Amino acid sequence: MNGISNALNGLYDISGVEVGQHFYWQIAGFQVHAQVLITSWVVIAILLGSAVIAVRNPQTIPTAGQNFFEYVLEFIRDVSKTQIGEEYGPWVPFIGTMFLFIFVSNWSGALLPWKIIQLPHGELAAPTNDINTTVALALLTSVAYFYAGLSKKGLGYFSKYIQPTPILLPINILEDFTKPLSLSFRLFGNILADELVVVVLVSLVPSVVPIPVMFLGLFTSGIQALIFATLAAAYIGESMEGHH
Repeated sequence: MNGISNALNGLYDISGVEVGQHFYWQIAGFQVHAQVLITSWVVIAILLGSAVIAVRNPQTIPTAGQNFFEYVLEFIRDVSKTQIGEEYGPWVPFIGTMFLFIFVSNWSGALLPWKIIQLPHGELAAPTNDINTTVALALLTSVAYFYAGLSKKGLGYFSKYIQPTPILLPINILEDFTKPLSLSFRLFGNILADELVVVVLVSLVPSVVPIPVMFLGLFTSGIQALIFATLAAAYIGESMEGHH
């Protein structure tokens, strides 16, 4: 028992380890990571502002801006339909929100001058540059595909864990734990690595080399948003169809 207690205490101590400095707010007795909140609010404001502009005055003959937003909507619908199937309709808002939030968050790390804003501790960066954000997005995706399966099949949804044989029960359960892990760490790792590469190159060769790397970072950031949204839609479709 003492050994188990010591192990648990050790895990608790490890959970309190922090990398770098962070800026926190105390809200209703809870310690909140203010850096992520500030940058997330900026991204949400950009998305809401763009949505208001897009629907404020729709034209029969679409303008260039209206065409752009309609293209984005059609693109999200196509991704959702391809991965989920004919019942994709109710899930377009969720997949679209995931894709647009991650896309704008990733690009904000390269295009917005976060470093200009001075904080008492730490510094601002893209929301997806923080593991808390990517884990939250991955957990939302997990809740979504559990809800999709349960709403369509009821408790019969859990029969998938003993298919094709009950021997695979532990592996099938483990699969549902690895999905959010892979989603969150893939997104976090790619965005963090991209920003670190740009910072290092700017410090070494501030004039020429970082520019093509930044353009490459914009491309890979968009790809990461597409991968996350596509996998989220695929997991939802899989839970509704009941196949692996």
